[in-house]
Amino acid sequence: MLSLRVTRRFRNFAAAVLLTHSPAAVSNLIQNQNQKPLEEPALLKLKAERDPEKLFNLFKANAENKLVVENRFAFEDTVSRLAGANRFDYIEHLLEHQKTLPQGRREGYMVRIIMLYGKAGMIEHAIDTFHNMHLRGCKRTVKSFNAALKVLTGTRDLATIETFVNEAPKKFDIEFDIFSVNIIVKALCERGVLDKSYLLMVEMEKSGVTPDVITYTTLTSAYYKNNKAEIGNGLWNLMVLKGCLPNLATFNVRIQYLVNIRRAWHANDVMRLMQKIGIVPDEVSYNLVLKGFFQVGHFEMAKLVYFSLRGKGHKFNVKVYQTMVHYLCKGGEFDLAYTMCRDCMRTNWFLNVDTIHTLLEGLKKNGQLNKGKLHLTKSSIAS
Repeated sequence: MLSLRVTRRFRNFAAAVLLTHSPAAVSNLIQNQNQKPLEEPALLKLKAERDPEKLFNLFKANAENKLVVENRFAFEDTVSRLAGANRFDYIEHLLEHQKTLPQGRREGYMVRIIMLYGKAGMIEHAIDTFHNMHLRGCKRTVKSFNAALKVLTGTRDLATIETFVNEAPKKFDIEFDIFSVNIIVKALCERGVLDKSYLLMVEMEKSGVTPDVITYTTLTSAYYKNNKAEIGNGLWNLMVLKGCLPNLATFNVRIQYLVNIRRAWHANDVMRLMQKIGIVPDEVSYNLVLKGFFQVGHFEMAKLVYFSLRGKGHKFNVKVYQTMVHYLCKGGEFDLAYTMCRDCMRTNWFLNVDTIHTLLEGLKKNGQLNKGKLHLTKSSIAS
C-alpha cells in the first residue's frame, strides 16, 4: 500500500500534468523528478568510435568494465582496428594491463590475450604471454600451448614452430592432444611437408592420441592437391577402416579432387552417397558438381542437377548462380542465363562484371539487348 507522502506527491504531479496541457511543461516536470538522461553504453561507443586515440582512451577507461572486457567481439574489434591503424603501442598497453586484473589468473582469458596478440601480428608478445603465465598465478595447460602454437603457425616459419614444439611441452610438462596434432599437421601440409605430417600422425597415434576426421581430411586434401591421389585415396580408406567416418568437409575434398581430374559423374555419385548416409551437401558440394559437369561439356546434366535441386526447394547462393550463368553463356544459352541472372538479382546478389559483360554481348548478338539492359546494367554498376 502506498504511503500518504508518496500518494500526495503522485497526485500533485498528475494534477500538474492535467492542468498545464503543455508538452514542454510535462518534459520539465519529468526532469525535475531527478531522472538523469541515460548515458550511451560503452559497447555502443566503442563500436561507433573511429579515431584510434579516442578508441584507445575509451577502452582504457572501461578496462575493468566486465561488460566490455568479457565481450569477445568488442575486445577483438577494438584490437583489430588499432592494428589496422598500426597503433601496436596502444594494443600492448591495453593487453598488458588486462593481465594484471583478476581475470588474468584464468587460463581461458590468457588464451584470449595470446590469440589477440596473434591476430594483431604481435607474435613475440603472444609467445611471451604464454611463457610468463605463471608470473600472473595462471595455470598453464595444453589449451594455452595450443593457442601459442596456433599463433606461431601463422608465421609459416617451420624452424621456429619446430623449436617451440620440441621445447615447450618438456619445459612446462604439457602433453599433446588431438588439437595440437591437427595444428601441426595443417602447418606442415601448408608448407608442402606431407610425409613428415603423415609420420607425425602415426607417431602421435602410437603415443595414444587418436587422429580424428580433421586430421585425415587435412592430410587427404593436401595429398590430392599435390597430385598424390594414391596416398589420398589410401588415407580415405584408412580413415574408414579405423572407424573414423568422413564428414561434410571430407566429402567436399573428395568431390573437389574428382572435379579437378574431370570425373564429374563420380563426383555426382559421391554427392548422392552423402545424402544416403545422412550428410547434407552444402553450397560447396552443389557448386563443385555443377562446375564439374560443365567443364566436361555435359551441360544438360548440369542443368538437370540444378533444376532437380531447385524442384526440391533448395535455395542457392550467389556462387551457384555465378557458375550457372558463366557456363551457360559459354554454351550460348543466353536466354536461360538471363533468367538465372535476373533471379539472382532479385535476392540482391550480383554476378561479377566479366560475366555480366559476356551475357550482355550474347543478348546483343541475339537481338535481345533491350530485354536485359535495365536489369543487367544495374548489376554491372553494383559489382
